[in-house]
Amino acid sequence: MKILVTGAAGFIGFHTTMSLLARGDHVVGLDNMNDYYDVNLKEGRLQQIQQCGNAKLFRFVKLDLADKSAMETLFAEEKFDRVVHLAAQAGVRYSLENPHAYMESNIIGFMNILEGCRHNQVKHLVYASSSSVYGANESMPFSVHDNVDHPLSLYAASKKANELMAHTYSSLFDLPTTGLRFFTVYGPWGRPDMALFMFTKAILAGDPIKVFNYGNHRRDFTFIDDIVEGVVRTLDHIAQGNEKWSGKKPDPANSKAPWRVYNIGAQNPVHLLSYIETLEKHLGKTAEKEMLPMQPGDVPDTFADVDALIEDVNYQPKTTIDHGIAKFVDWYKSYYNVSP
Repeated sequence: MKILVTGAAGFIGFHTTMSLLARGDHVVGLDNMNDYYDVNLKEGRLQQIQQCGNAKLFRFVKLDLADKSAMETLFAEEKFDRVVHLAAQAGVRYSLENPHAYMESNIIGFMNILEGCRHNQVKHLVYASSSSVYGANESMPFSVHDNVDHPLSLYAASKKANELMAHTYSSLFDLPTTGLRFFTVYGPWGRPDMALFMFTKAILAGDPIKVFNYGNHRRDFTFIDDIVEGVVRTLDHIAQGNEKWSGKKPDPANSKAPWRVYNIGAQNPVHLLSYIETLEKHLGKTAEKEMLPMQPGDVPDTFADVDALIEDVNYQPKTTIDHGIAKFVDWYKSYYNVSP
């Protein structure tokens, strides 16, 4: 197949691209290479793609999602079979500082993706949503069958909006769409603004780490390999309408239209302090901790109910925190030439 992967130089986009190329798909990778975090890391990921065994099946396009005419041209020329939309302005805390960036990328950009799929017979759109859509929900584990109408950040609101926009296109134009609510993804080539990356950098430098909510967070940390397996399995499982769906008792997880949303997580919440202890073990150093209150827009716990994804695509997250953190530490030390 010919597949568009947006955010191909990003963390999840890079790993997804590598997986699709490994099985022989043709991939057009799109990224605007913005400087939200270190561009060198994005370029390093692209270099890995361009040096892989099936690099001949890959073409990179530097393009901004919000560029309507350029996006129209790309879709018209390439005639993609399927689209994996992973590009977005990420980060809960950054959305408090720069809200307009989220409207440009996450709303206008997503609109251009939907229009491209609609007008060019794309057979399936899989896109990144987020566990942050659960917002003020307190019922655990978070279920796709629960309403998510109380977001606590603009980032979360933009992801909820994506799900609603996708449903409109699935309903009006019979476009199969699947949204994946990612839960705290970590692993090699991860994002520098994520906790594991920041903690590792600070501990190795002998600097204190900032531990929000006084360490009382629980997160459903999910290793990147498990995430990518779920993304690819979902891409191959084209969304179908649910004939039993009823508007009298509407299920938020599906529809009569070919539209689905799924949680994709490890289904195993871990206390933040335990996560830090595991990192300390693999680094061989103890962290100096600066205990701080919870940040605006943050939530105390995340816990994914992934039963629907298991049932529909046989998703099976299997990477332990100990193994996943060890893999990240090995990559970090190698990439940044940290001596043993």
